[in-house]
Amino acid sequence: MKKLMTHIVGGYPDLKTSEALLLEMCEAGVSFIEIQIPFSDPVADGPTIMSANQTSLENGTTPEDCFKLMKKVHSQTNVPLLFMTYFNIIHHYGVEAFCKKAKDAGAYGIICPDMPYDEEPAEKYLHHCKKNKLHAIQVISPITPDERLDKIGKIASGFVYCVGQKGTTGVRRSVDSSLGKYLKNVRRFIDLPLAVGFGISEKKHIDQVLEHAEIAVMGSKVINLLNERSSPKEIGNWLRKMLQS
Repeated sequence: MKKLMTHIVGGYPDLKTSEALLLEMCEAGVSFIEIQIPFSDPVADGPTIMSANQTSLENGTTPEDCFKLMKKVHSQTNVPLLFMTYFNIIHHYGVEAFCKKAKDAGAYGIICPDMPYDEEPAEKYLHHCKKNKLHAIQVISPITPDERLDKIGKIASGFVYCVGQKGTTGVRRSVDSSLGKYLKNVRRFIDLPLAVGFGISEKKHIDQVLEHAEIAVMGSKVINLLNERSSPKEIGNWLRKMLQS
């Protein structure tokens, strides 16, 4: 079965639509879903997701809203749900309190792309994730050096999020031709499933990624469909086609 992880920005375009979309994605057969807690400076994200973050913040969406959103959806599905956010939010909330709240909401794990393991002695992020049985999903890229991959391999859990190409998120025409070589090197150091994102927008992209990795990740494309006024049900039906053999 194809494994696809989809991504939404909590509260975009509003919380009611977010809830409906999450449930449709679960019904469509996705394997994981990231719920992004909106942040004012999402440095790893491209224009589509940045704009969605800004709109959600203007709507007044808070971390508490996102915790409630996940908890509500988690009670209706077995699909693993993850929070994706930036460390500024976690730090401001309090690392220990955030991790406990995420677990209470039903989170499988947290993706925090700007939280390097080097900061662990000061922040205790990995400690509190482990204490609350949350997977602290590690993020790597094509420019992550082998020495760092080796260290990440020793602390990673759940799966590892592999940025598929250089740059920020956003829809692209094709999957990077060097993906296979890149992931082959990653597997020398990391013995966990690999999720690949950044730029995946078509069925052929998913198929190309899954030749080399266990999970394909799709984010900007889903938000683009919302921007085109597709309903959650229409997006669910579109995802079903993406997941067909």
